[in-house]
Amino acid sequence: MMNTTLANRYSKTTYRVAVGSMFFLQGLCFASWGSRIPSIQEKLQLSETALGMVLFSLPIGLMLSLPFSGWLIAKVGSRIVVITSLLLYSIFLFSIGLANHVAVLCAILFVFGFAANAVNIAVNTQAVGVEAIYNKPIMATFHGFWSLAGFFGAAIGTLMIGLEMQPYQHFFLIMLLTIAGVFVASRFILTEDVKTGEDQPVFAMPDKSLLNLGLIAFCAMICEGAMFDWSGVYFRKVILAEKAMIGAGYTAFMSTMASGRFVADSLTARFGLKRILQGSGVLIALGLMIAVVFPYFISSIIGFFFVGAGVSSVVPLVYSAAGKSKAMSPGVALAAVSSISFLGFLLGPPLIGLVAGATSLRISFTIIAIMGFFVTIIASRTKAL
Repeated sequence: MMNTTLANRYSKTTYRVAVGSMFFLQGLCFASWGSRIPSIQEKLQLSETALGMVLFSLPIGLMLSLPFSGWLIAKVGSRIVVITSLLLYSIFLFSIGLANHVAVLCAILFVFGFAANAVNIAVNTQAVGVEAIYNKPIMATFHGFWSLAGFFGAAIGTLMIGLEMQPYQHFFLIMLLTIAGVFVASRFILTEDVKTGEDQPVFAMPDKSLLNLGLIAFCAMICEGAMFDWSGVYFRKVILAEKAMIGAGYTAFMSTMASGRFVADSLTARFGLKRILQGSGVLIALGLMIAVVFPYFISSIIGFFFVGAGVSSVVPLVYSAAGKSKAMSPGVALAAVSSISFLGFLLGPPLIGLVAGATSLRISFTIIAIMGFFVTIIASRTKAL
C-alpha cells in the first residue's frame, strides 16, 4: 500500500494537477503526430495502402512494449518510467518529422509506439495512486486532460499547416514544450505506487461481463484510432478541404471528445451507464455516416462533432465499471479490459488504410461506423450494466 507520509508530502490537488499534466503532455505529443499524418503522407508520396502498412509499425512497438513496461514499472516504479519514457516520446516525435525514407519512418514509429505504451502504463499507474488518495473515482478527468491535449494538438497542427511549417519544425516546438512540462511536473508526482511489491499478473482472462466491457471499448477505440490517424486524410482526399483546413475535422472531433470526458461522470449518474453507452454508440455511427453520405465540409464537421461526443465517455466509463468487478481485483480487471480495448486502437488505423486501398475511404469510414454501432448492441446485451 502507498506510504501515507509520502502521499501527504503535497496536497492531493497538487498530485492531481501534476499527473494530469503528464496525461496532457502525452496527449499533445500523440495529437501532434496525428495532425501531421497527411503532411507526412504527402512528403513521402504514400498511397492509402502504403500509409496503412507504415502505420502498423506503431502498434508493433506498442504491443512489444506491453510486458517490458509492466516489468520495468514493477522494478523501478512508475515515476521514473513516466519521466523517462515521456521525454523519449517527445524526442521520437521530433525524429518522425526528420524521416525522409519509408524504412526510417517505420523504424521511428516502432520506437515511438514503444515509448507511447510505456508512458501510457506508467501515467495510468500514477492516476491509480492519486485515486487512492482521493478515495473516489477520478480516472475520467485524467483521460479528459489527455483528450483536451488532443484538441490543442489538433488546433496547433491546423495552425502549423496554415503557416506552411514543416512537420519537423512543428514537432521540435512540441518536444521543447514537453521537456519543459516534464521538468516542472515531475517534482510533484507520486514517488510510490499503490500495491507496491504485490505480485500481480500482467495479463488475465476476463469473465463474460468483463469480456463484454472489453468488446465495447474495443469497438469504440477502433473508431477513436481511425479518427486520430485518418480524419485529416479524409478531409484532404474526400472533403477536398483547403490546405489550411485539413485539420478542421480532427479539431472538431477532439473538441467534443475532450469536453465529453469532463461531464461523463455526472451524465452517467443521471441516466445510467447502459443508456450512456447505448447513446454513445448511436452518436459514433450517426456522425460517421453523416460524413460518408454528405461528404461536404460543414456536414462532415457536424458529423465529426457527433463522433467525438460518442467516443468521449466510452473508455473511461468502461474502465470505471471494470474496476468494480467482483470477479477479480480492480488492477487485474482493468488490465484485462484495457488489453482487449487496446487492440481496437491499434487495428483501426491500419484497417482503414487496407480497405481504402482496395475500395475507398468512404467505404472504410462506413465500416468504422458499423463498429461504432456495435457499442450500442453489446451494451444493450450486457446484463451487468
